[in-house]
Amino acid sequence: TDHDTVAGIPDALSAAQDTGIEAITGIELSVVFGEQHFHLLGYFFDHTDRVLNKKIGILQEAREQRNKAIIKKLNYLGISLQEEEIKKISRTGQTGRPHIAKALCHKGVVKNLDEAFEKYLKRGAPAYASRFVFSAAEAIGMIKGCGGLTVLAHPAQIAPTFAEKQTLIGKLVDLGLDGLEVFYPTHTPKTRKNLKKIAKRYDMVISGGSDYHGLVRPGTGLAGQGNVVVPPELLELMRKRCAEIRNRSSAIVHH
Repeated sequence: TDHDTVAGIPDALSAAQDTGIEAITGIELSVVFGEQHFHLLGYFFDHTDRVLNKKIGILQEAREQRNKAIIKKLNYLGISLQEEEIKKISRTGQTGRPHIAKALCHKGVVKNLDEAFEKYLKRGAPAYASRFVFSAAEAIGMIKGCGGLTVLAHPAQIAPTFAEKQTLIGKLVDLGLDGLEVFYPTHTPKTRKNLKKIAKRYDMVISGGSDYHGLVRPGTGLAGQGNVVVPPELLELMRKRCAEIRNRSSAIVHH
């Protein structure tokens, strides 16, 4: 699930077909709900949908503008950095803060990516710049509009207490949220148990993922390594729920 882009999906589907591995479409979107910022995952959607791609284009432009603003702030702080240097690091796909962090490491400004975010790039840090994101309602509508399933990414991070998580997730269910990412590297057995309770209460599907970001985030691996083993039957339950939603939508349209 790449951030704000479906550009890698055709290659992924093609490579999977060649190797006999099943691949499904996916995306991760940053969204805002009131004062809260979090990530929404989309699965099983039509990645060629014209409306979806137009809206993704808006997000990509917003990322470009944010990169420019961050670089300008870093330059003002006396750190020499140009857009071309960042693009050399990202090479393909989306260019974002992890690539800027990597550039700061290469220049010896910081020791590692965590320090780059802590000192310069996280919200509230001197070189941070905000960017346009869709509201949770818009993003959920976007994914569902092209036949997809919506899942809240790493939900343990959205609120400090169980009660607050449950309340917020209930509000998102009212907007059309379909599931929770229960299996995640930093989720303890207790966290998973609590999230499963919430999912059961709101009749949601559950999913899992490694949040693997490649070499820009050292110490992480693909799902199946460490404590991220996602039960394969979850995929079937997600697929079944997606089919039910599509059938309901089709019945409403025909009615």
